[in-house]
Amino acid sequence: MDYKYIEQLLERYWDCQTTLDEEEILRAFFNQEDIPARLLKYRSLFAYEHASVNNDVLGDDFDEKILDKVGEPMRPHHITIMHRLMPLFRAAAVVCFIITLGGIINNSLTYRAQNTKKVAVTEVKDTVKAVETPLAYDALAEDSANIVKN
Repeated sequence: MDYKYIEQLLERYWDCQTTLDEEEILRAFFNQEDIPARLLKYRSLFAYEHASVNNDVLGDDFDEKILDKVGEPMRPHHITIMHRLMPLFRAAAVVCFIITLGGIINNSLTYRAQNTKKVAVTEVKDTVKAVETPLAYDALAEDSANIVKN
């Protein structure tokens, strides 16, 4: 039997020049049982579609097999409003924590600043009291007189 037409189609196929109809002819040819030995090496290239169509179908008992392997039945997962709002609650808790921490730090720094001011005011008052003594007035008066003379 002469297979020149099939060989020509194969050459056109390798050059990417075949039409869909010609490729269908090649598939039909290689799905036959009587194929010459020299063309037998191309059979797997064109017969794969026919074999894979039959093997890729899932059976009716597929779900049961998977569930048996997993070991627990499938049950619907209900999402409640609490589950949906949980990220919002967590974010609110973090914000409250940061605000509380900021308030504590602010009060601590304010208390320290007030104590520092009280100490400084006390020192100034003590200095003023020391200056207000009569001896200090005399010394200031003498210094003032010396300044005015010069």
